[in-house]
This record gives sequence, C-alpha cells and structure tokens, in this order.
Amino acid sequence: MTENLTMQNIPGLKQNWKQFSLLVLINAFVGGMVGLERTILPEIAETDFGIAAKTAIFSFIIVFGITKALANYFAGRFSQQFGRKKMLVIGWLFGLPVPFILMLAPDWNWIVFANILLGINQGLSWSANVIMKIDLAGEKDRGLAMGLNEFAGYLAVAIVAFLTGWIASEYGLRPYPFYIGIFMAVLGLIMSIFLVRDTAPFVQHESKNHKTDRVKKNLFWEVSFKDSNLRAISQGGMITNFTDGLAWGAFPIFLASAGLSLTEIGIVVGVYPAFWGMLQIVTGKLSDYTGRKKMLWAGMLVQALSLIAFPMVDQFVAFIIISALLGTGTAMVYPTFLAAVADLVHPEDRAESIGVYRLWRDAGYAFGAIFSGIIADLYNISMAITITGYLTLISAIWLYVGLKKLNNPVLNNSN
Repeated sequence: MTENLTMQNIPGLKQNWKQFSLLVLINAFVGGMVGLERTILPEIAETDFGIAAKTAIFSFIIVFGITKALANYFAGRFSQQFGRKKMLVIGWLFGLPVPFILMLAPDWNWIVFANILLGINQGLSWSANVIMKIDLAGEKDRGLAMGLNEFAGYLAVAIVAFLTGWIASEYGLRPYPFYIGIFMAVLGLIMSIFLVRDTAPFVQHESKNHKTDRVKKNLFWEVSFKDSNLRAISQGGMITNFTDGLAWGAFPIFLASAGLSLTEIGIVVGVYPAFWGMLQIVTGKLSDYTGRKKMLWAGMLVQALSLIAFPMVDQFVAFIIISALLGTGTAMVYPTFLAAVADLVHPEDRAESIGVYRLWRDAGYAFGAIFSGIIADLYNISMAITITGYLTLISAIWLYVGLKKLNNPVLNNSN
C-alpha cells in the first residue's frame, strides 16, 4: 500500500501483461483442483464406499459450496485489509493436502473433509486472482480480463476432468488420477509465493478519478439486497452455480444410468466446462462492447433450455451437443457477472463487493446439490435436472426485467 504510484502501477493489460499472464496460469491450476473430482468422485462414493443415496453422494458438493461461498466473502474483505497476494498464498496452503486425502481416504467422511479444504482453497485463491486481474486490467478491458481468468480456470477443470476419467478407466479410481493434483498444488503455491506481486497500488491509482461514490455503510446489504442491479446479478450468479452443483453431482450418475462408459462420461462432463472455459475470452470481451445486460439474460436462457433438453435425449453425441450448449450459456454469464459488479462499485469497494457476489454465487453449489439430491431420492435424477432448467429460466427473466443500469466501459452508455 505504500509503494509509489509509478508507471508500473497504472492499470492496463498492455503494460501489465507479464504479471497478468502469470495469474492466468496460476488460476488454471486453481481450476484444475476442482477438475480432480468432476468425473470420478460420485463413482468412488458408490464403488469404494457403497453409498447409494444421492443426497449422501452430493454431500461433498454441499460442503464445498458452503465453504467456498464463505471463503469468497472473507477473501474479499481480507484482500482489501491485508493484501491480495496473502489470500492467494493462504488459499494454496489449504489446497495442498487435498489430493493426498482424496487418494488415501479410508471412508467418505475424509472425502467430505477434503472438500472443506478445497472450498477454502477455491474461495481464497480464485477470489484473490479475480480481484488482482481486475486491478491490473483497468476499466477498458475488464470484460476481457474476466474472460481470460475464467477461460484458464474452467478449461483446466475440463482437461483435468477428462484426464482423471481416462486414468481411472485405465488404472483404477485411486490413487493415480490424483497425482495431477499434487503437481498443480505444489507448483501453484511456489509460483504464488515467489513470482506474484500484490496489486493494491493499482487500486489507489484508479480511485483518484473514479466517479462512483463509496458505500458508507454495509456493503453486504448493498450488494445482496439494496441495489436492484447488484441484487439481480447476485441471484443470477447463484442460479448459475446452482446449475453447476446439479451438473457436478447429477450428470455422471444420469449418464451412467443411460449406459455410457466411464470414458464417455468423462468426455460429456468435460465438454461442458471446456466450452465454458474456451468461450469466455470471446464473451467477456464482447460484453465490453454490447453491454453486460444482453449477455447476461441471453446466457441464462441458453443454460435453461440446455438443462430442459438434457433428460430428453439418450445418445452419446446428443449429450455432447447439449453439454456444449450448457457450457456456452455459462460462458456468456460467468465473466460478465464479475465485470458487471466491478462496473457498479467504487474501486476501493471492489474487493469486498466481489466477495459478497461470490458468496451468493458459490452458495448456489450447495443449494443445487441439496436440491438435486432430495429430488433425485424422492423422484429421479431426470426430474431434478428438468426442474433446475425451469428455475434457470425464471432467473433469466429476472435479469431481463431487473437490470436497469449497467455502465459500459467501451461505449460509455447504458444498456
């Protein structure tokens, strides 16, 4: 915070591309830690531990979502108070034991504990990474910056999800798929400690001429309920991860019941975050020009229609197509939500505001897993997926009606 404001502390992707690229790579490792579980953990629950109830299987997603949501909030608050880099490093320290626990766990409770650690890892490391990239990018390229951030993270989710499914089909569910996680955690921690610089001085520079007033009272209340635009964004983010929580737990089980092999399940499950990851470079930058609102409600609509269609098909190729569409819809909204929050708040309120948004967004993991587990046990997996599709449709309508004002950095007008 005491550094002089030199040219090196002026926001902009061009002059800060080295540090920005380093953070993109580190965020790929952060995302890859989640990919460890996407394909094979539900199978481990049934095969290694004999768990049949869907609510019990989804318990690892529930604790992950709750823990990550809370860690997001505190990452935002403490990043402003103690620095972004410290949160990034602490997050990696929590992530380091995760692959070891997953490969050696003697019972399901250890898997659940590993997901508490993983939730803290994701909440602290990913949040700090997001905030630092926004600090570095500046206003003009905010959407692009978030697109690159989420591209790296979720493409890594997809690649690792596919690799773990393939390794598990060739060599068994444990321990070999989790060796990837050890490599990512160790390298991510080392790079964060020795190569990353804190970005707080960039916030000081941007704050000097910023037109938005600071929130004098409760930022949590402002982002969650008081401001109609931020409220709409928070619910949209929550429903997006509600959908992802369902997909994480329900898709592998549904696809197995449809007769797909573990390798085929890994491909379908991996295509969803692959499209989610790859397209965010385009959608994030596009939202800088078209405005945030159009991208947000249209993306939620694509997600909704994909979920409603998913249980209606039974062929491998059809599952891949719908999974790609679901990933496309998610790619449209994910970086845009983050950029929209940054548009609407003062730079010095940014870290905590993003933390509050990410609290609600990642609480959706837990809500989605609880909901889908209960509906699957009462009825079936297909019903859980379909109902979630209609809830996502309602969220799209809310965004269309509820978003009244969103600044567009490039066009400098309103949506």
